[in-house]
Amino acid sequence: MANKVLVVEDELILAQNLGNFLEAKCLEVHVSNDGASAIDAAASFQPDLLVLDYRLPDMEGFEVLEAIRRDRSCHCVLITAHPTSQVRDRAAQLGISHILFKPFPLAELARTVLELLQVPNQGRVDKQSGFVERRRVKAESFPLRLYDGSWVLGDRRKATSPEQGKDDDPLAGGENTRKP
Repeated sequence: MANKVLVVEDELILAQNLGNFLEAKCLEVHVSNDGASAIDAAASFQPDLLVLDYRLPDMEGFEVLEAIRRDRSCHCVLITAHPTSQVRDRAAQLGISHILFKPFPLAELARTVLELLQVPNQGRVDKQSGFVERRRVKAESFPLRLYDGSWVLGDRRKATSPEQGKDDDPLAGGENTRKP
């Protein structure tokens, strides 16, 4: 598979979610959680694009990018929770054209990555509703949904079933009665 993406993010859950979401877009993804392991992984994995966190536990994201670019030319999407003018200026000096500020929609990351890799958009438009279908199969779904500003499993917010009696406590079963 061509389109290889190296995700470098020190927050473990976020790194896993980013990797899973990009894999769902038919990309080959490798995840690293610190700068040193990212540099080592890039040597063997040979990514076409980096999704790179600015602040890592062992070094700055820009140091990782410079080390990887010594051996290989690749695109970079910088993700950061620290949107300062210094970060933007340094990113521009290194040829980083895309910076996403945390928190960002996963769909925006996917759009940016696919655009940089020049992967054609695989969505289709339903002309009656104007809805853009981006999943390959209607049954396919990403398991995380954004509710009230936090990511939760998509099946956690299902409506209560009509068979549920008045005496049944929906919270005892871990279900939430609020509808999205």
